[in-house]
Amino acid sequence: MAEITASMVKELRERTGAGMMECKKALTENNGDVQAAADWLRKTGLAKADKKANRIAAEGRIAMAQAAGKAVLVEINSETDFVAKDANFLAFTEEVARTALDSGAQDAEALKAAKMATGTSVDEGRQALVAKVGENVQVRRMARMDSTGNTIGAYVHGGRIGVLVEVKGGNEELARGLAMHVAAMNPPYISPAHVPADFVAREKEIALAQVKDSGKPAEILEKMISGKIAKTLAEISLTGQPYVLDTNITVEAALKAAGGAEVLSFARLAVGEGIEKQADDFHAEVMKQAGLA
Repeated sequence: MAEITASMVKELRERTGAGMMECKKALTENNGDVQAAADWLRKTGLAKADKKANRIAAEGRIAMAQAAGKAVLVEINSETDFVAKDANFLAFTEEVARTALDSGAQDAEALKAAKMATGTSVDEGRQALVAKVGENVQVRRMARMDSTGNTIGAYVHGGRIGVLVEVKGGNEELARGLAMHVAAMNPPYISPAHVPADFVAREKEIALAQVKDSGKPAEILEKMISGKIAKTLAEISLTGQPYVLDTNITVEAALKAAGGAEVLSFARLAVGEGIEKQADDFHAEVMKQAGLA
């Protein structure tokens, strides 16, 4: 058995990012062969990642990267908020966001295969992180915008909500302000014109049912219904909402004030959105462990 020296452990830690005890164990298992130990750590990391893959990961972070004419958001999930704040997790999310931006990946699946600056793929990096933090980690979603001639606003709020907005006209300050608005208000549509026709028809049907027995003349009812629909469409449209940076005006007014700027598209990611979280019953768990349930 080869002697495992401190320098060997240090070299393996620098190459793999694994903990000191894991590196020492890997070297012991592989008779001091650093390359074999690195491969062993990757294999065991994959095994650990596979075992944890079915555990719910609904916490995590939205990471952002931006350069001239392009920007990306990436949602990376962990099981707990504690790990989401871990330095290793944060460093990984930043590296993945940069990789997403530079690689040109269009979705999370393509991103997983992209090579990071370390030379390993994003998914290999994820597996190594799982081994390090002891939780399921998943690269779940990404949003990308590439634009020539238009302005992209990007904003991340507290690592939990990320937004990209593409604006024709205006400036970077306006684009970022609009991204902040979308983060805060979460409008489903850009403008009333973007609301699906079937939604509008359903709202008209509901509005008609609410006023049909009012006894008012048909022309008055038509105005009431039109007013209700217009109010509803404004509330669910970006351009119709009061602008969060100046609630005295609407977003539409802010765009007009910026020389007739136009929002072309936006994307919004929120951590854990759509993931059914597990509700832990700690009382039942304690009773079960004590053999009383």
